[in-house]
Amino acid sequence: MGFFSSVCTSTARLDGKTAIITGCNTGIGKETAKDFFERGARVIMACRNIEKATEAANEIKSSCISKENVGELVVEELDLTSLQSVRKCAETILNKESKINLLVNNAGVMMCPQQLTTDGFEMQFGTNHLGHFLLTLLLLPKIIQSTPARIVNVSSTAHERGSINFEDLNYNKRTYNALEAYSQSKLANVLFSRELAKRLKENNISDVTVYSLHPGVINTELGRHLKTTYGAFVEALWGFFKWAIKTPKQGAQTIIYCSVDENCANESGLYYKECATTSPAKAAKSEEDAQRLWDESLKLVGLPDSYNTFVKN
Repeated sequence: MGFFSSVCTSTARLDGKTAIITGCNTGIGKETAKDFFERGARVIMACRNIEKATEAANEIKSSCISKENVGELVVEELDLTSLQSVRKCAETILNKESKINLLVNNAGVMMCPQQLTTDGFEMQFGTNHLGHFLLTLLLLPKIIQSTPARIVNVSSTAHERGSINFEDLNYNKRTYNALEAYSQSKLANVLFSRELAKRLKENNISDVTVYSLHPGVINTELGRHLKTTYGAFVEALWGFFKWAIKTPKQGAQTIIYCSVDENCANESGLYYKECATTSPAKAAKSEEDAQRLWDESLKLVGLPDSYNTFVKN
C-alpha cells in the first residue's frame, strides 16, 4: 500500500466505446481493464499469453457479477517481441472492430538480462517502444475514424535517467546495462507521445489526443527479472519495500485519468504523474530527438519513410 496515491475521480462512462489495452492479464493493466469494463466499454485485452488473459478476464467478470451496465471483455493475442505478431494482432482488430476509441500501450519489460526480440532488437527497446510504435501506427487510421479518441502510453520516471543512443539503440557496440536500456525505452515512450501529438496537430486532427505517464512504483510482476539481472540481494530489497509502494489499483489511477477524465480531454502530448501534468526530463523535450526517433523507428519496424498513417479508413 503506497503512502500517497492520487485517485481518478471521473465518473465518465464508456458505453459504446472500444478500448484496447496491451499486457493486461495482470498488474495495472488488469486493473485498468476492470475499470473500463465497469464503465461499460468493450475492452480488447491484447496479451501475449492467451490462457492467462482469459483467466484474468474471467476473474474480472466474477468480481463484477453484482454490477450493472458493464461492458465486454475480448482477448486477442499480442506478442510485442515479434513484429509479425503485432501486425497480425492489428489486422485482426481492424477486421473485427468498427471503432477504436482508446488505446492504452501498457505492456512492458523492466531491467531484464540482455536478450533480443524475435526481430533482433534489444528486448526492452523492442518491446516497450518499437512494438507499441508499430501497433499504434497500424491502428491509427481506425482511431482517427473513431473520434474523439485517446492514446495513452505508459512510461516511467526512469525516463529521467535515459538518453537515446541513435548510434547503438540495440546495444550491439556498447556494454549492456539493464537499467540504462530500460530508461532509454521509457524515454522513447515520452518522445513518441510528443511526436505523435505534434504530427496529429500538423494534420489537423484535433480530436485524437495523446498522453504519456508515470504510474508510480508498483507491486507488480514487472520486477520479476531483478534477481536474474542484479542478484538475490536486490530482489530481497525490492521485496522488503513492497509494503511501501503502490498496489496495482493505485498504480492504474493515472492511466485511467488520462483515458477518461474530462479535465484532460483537450490536452495532448503532455506527461502525467499522480493524475496531473508534470514536466518530463529535458531529454524528453527534444523535438530533434523525437523526430529522429520517429524516423529511425519507421525503418526498424519496416515501414517506408513515406508511410502516411494520418488518414481515415
